[in-house]
Amino acid sequence: MFGIFKKKSKIEVLEEKYKKLQQESYKLSTVNRTESDKKLAEAEEVIKEIELLKKQDQ
Repeated sequence: MFGIFKKKSKIEVLEEKYKKLQQESYKLSTVNRTESDKKLAEAEEVIKEIELLKKQDQ
């Protein structure tokens, strides 16, 4: 019930950003391949940051 007030962790925020970038990349892939590749590269940087944070938590 009170889960709506729960603050998201940095990993959760980055995972949402990663999903958003993946979706944008997919949409752009049919229109502008260069921009799609840029979004995909951004998504890869975000996933690297997520992995780094997960390693630090262990």
